[in-house]
Amino acid sequence: MTSDNGSSIRITFNDGVVRQFMWASILWGLVGMLVGVLVASQLNFHELNLTSWLSFGRLRPLHTNAVIFAFVGNMMFAGIYYSTQRLCKARMASDLLSSLHFWGWQAIIVSAAITLPLGLTRGQEYAELIWPINLAVAVVWVLFAVNFFLTLARRREPSLYVALWFYISTIITVAMLYIVNHLAIPTSWTHGYSLFAGVQNALVQWWYGHNAVAFFLTTPILGIMYYFLPKAVERPVYSYRLSIVHFWSLVFIYIWAGPHHLLNTALPHWLQMLGMFFSLMLWAPSWGGMLNGLLTLRGAWDKLRTDPVVKFFIAAVTFYGMATFEGPLLSIKAVNALSHYSDWTIGHVHSGALGWNGLMAAGLFYWLTPRLYGTRLYSVPMANMHFWLSLVGILLYVAAMWISGIMQGLMLNSTDAAGQALTYPNFLETLSAIRPMMGFRVIGGVLYLLGMGLMTWNLWRTARSGAAVDESREVPLLPQGARDDMGLKLTFFSDPITYTFGGLFLLMGWIFLPGQAAWVALAGTLLFAGIALRRFASSHSSWSAWYDRLLENWLPFTILTFIAVALGGLIQIIPTVLVNRAKNVEDRLQQPYTPLEVAGREIYVAEGCYNCHSQMIRTMLPDVLRYGDYSRLGESIYDHPFQWGSKRTGPDLAREGGKYPHGWHYNHMRDPRSTSVGSNMPAYPHLFTEKFDQRSLPRKIAVLSRLGVPYAAMSDVEIKQRAIEQGIEIVKLLEAEKLPALPDTKIVALIAYLQKLGKFDKVEPKENQQSPVPPVLPLPANPDRARPQSNKP
Repeated sequence: MTSDNGSSIRITFNDGVVRQFMWASILWGLVGMLVGVLVASQLNFHELNLTSWLSFGRLRPLHTNAVIFAFVGNMMFAGIYYSTQRLCKARMASDLLSSLHFWGWQAIIVSAAITLPLGLTRGQEYAELIWPINLAVAVVWVLFAVNFFLTLARRREPSLYVALWFYISTIITVAMLYIVNHLAIPTSWTHGYSLFAGVQNALVQWWYGHNAVAFFLTTPILGIMYYFLPKAVERPVYSYRLSIVHFWSLVFIYIWAGPHHLLNTALPHWLQMLGMFFSLMLWAPSWGGMLNGLLTLRGAWDKLRTDPVVKFFIAAVTFYGMATFEGPLLSIKAVNALSHYSDWTIGHVHSGALGWNGLMAAGLFYWLTPRLYGTRLYSVPMANMHFWLSLVGILLYVAAMWISGIMQGLMLNSTDAAGQALTYPNFLETLSAIRPMMGFRVIGGVLYLLGMGLMTWNLWRTARSGAAVDESREVPLLPQGARDDMGLKLTFFSDPITYTFGGLFLLMGWIFLPGQAAWVALAGTLLFAGIALRRFASSHSSWSAWYDRLLENWLPFTILTFIAVALGGLIQIIPTVLVNRAKNVEDRLQQPYTPLEVAGREIYVAEGCYNCHSQMIRTMLPDVLRYGDYSRLGESIYDHPFQWGSKRTGPDLAREGGKYPHGWHYNHMRDPRSTSVGSNMPAYPHLFTEKFDQRSLPRKIAVLSRLGVPYAAMSDVEIKQRAIEQGIEIVKLLEAEKLPALPDTKIVALIAYLQKLGKFDKVEPKENQQSPVPPVLPLPANPDRARPQSNKP
């Protein structure tokens, strides 16, 4: 693997692990996109929900996890392993760790592919995997991190190239996000409850969920862009200075933007504004990175006509720019009122996942495969055909979702001129209107999948025409002390750090301090910024020398990156931990679920109902007219996990309890079309024969009590007895409607849960206590005018 002649050393890179991750990415990409086409088709044809484990609610999380963690994850690892070895001029530190990383990651993906269709889920978007799998993710990620940082420590190149900056930020931030969001107390080997509940759970989830997009789907792919795009076009990166601004502003700002997923909800208003503010700031660094990528092609635009790799890379960077323009746009509160819970968000997500990540993956694989197998690409025309199929497919998909989302958002938010009644009171009217766009969505997905199939065949034939090759090269040895000699004192007690953190401290004062103090902090921020700029102008060379020195020291660089990303999370989460308590609620406090309702809630989560239904009535007049009074912070305070949702394929269920009789829910689950003509919801016949899990109820109640849910002391026998007794009461009411059921079946437990939604106890507001989101919402003169005959899809 290595040979030393005194002044230089010959190394052989570990390209075997690159090949492994590349082929795994292609395989799981085909699987994830095939499942995506199936679930998109299920929205048009409910008959395609063939069994309980092939239903939309269970397959949709499989699709998202397969595309994010299996397809993009494996592609990311392939690009990182290939480029890191070349940038460090060193073989990966441990072949064993590389192998454990690969096989461990594939085992995690297989475990997810088995457990999610079985209904074993945490019920949180992008964080559905059960706790044993999450533990495995953490272990494998640590193995990857150790291998990566050991390689940095042994590198034979003194300075860290920009791609490595993005890899460092990815590794440390994903670890932080994943561990915090998945903290849970197990109740069994396949189930556990999140430590967080209600609004706190919502904030932590979208702190993770938004930044999973940032630091799993964006920063590592940007690192890959900064390495492979210049290689493909044989030009240096357009601007090194721009890459510095791009990196530090992106990793600092991105971590603050999560609350924009929770606008107009029960989340405290200051957090909503904070999320929107930082989301809008993301326009600058995101577009700086996009322009840096596109302008790297200066003097080489002719390659765009002839080289499919360049086509894919440039189209991907363009989609990155489009998605990062759209994201801040959707975070504006007025725009979010229209787009949230609609297909517009789905289109936005797919323009990033398939347009940015998918096209970058294709360009990467077309560039890598000939080099990994010592041959030429089998068919350039086939690669070009793949490009056009993918481009047309994703544009058709995204355009359909834009039209669908805007159309449905406008219909759902439309009221009469007086604002007293809904123009489209029946939710199903809006669903019927967007059905054609759902069809175009399927066509776009099929075209993209066909392109993936062409790429797979093309690369397979390319590999067959050559043989696996591990590159070897001669690299010079570094003199002693040429890297990693910067102490913590020089790192932190320097002008760049002093002025940066001093300015941030004053800026936080402007954001968080009340009244006049905020304006004083703003004046201090501007004054401090002026002093910093003057200091920078007078000692520019020393600041540049400090940063050049920093880039030769991976540990101080990593510590500063961690501080930059951790700061935003701490400032958001700690206050929410303090406010999300029963003594701090506004005027309503959630009634704890009975044992049977706990069992019903577990069924609701297992069937993936949160994929189509929200449980959060926003502080908006149309939401109030359609679903009832807006949701309060205290009404989900005992929900582990929260179920606010992010998409409404069906109506909101926050006040579903008591809205319909038991028999309506019974018939709706057996045949949704019998109660809601035109519904695309699948039937759930297995709920009428399968028993709910009584044995685990005592342990679940015990853990919920430990997490703060105020249950009275009950023995295991009492818990089970109360569940059955409540089930018997429900069965009696069903029998009165001539509907047969047994008290220990899942349908009875689910009905109990649905009938509990929206039940609360009145709480006397404390003196001078203010609502975190104080809306002024007029009530309709005649509430019956705003109530649809059937609000269920």
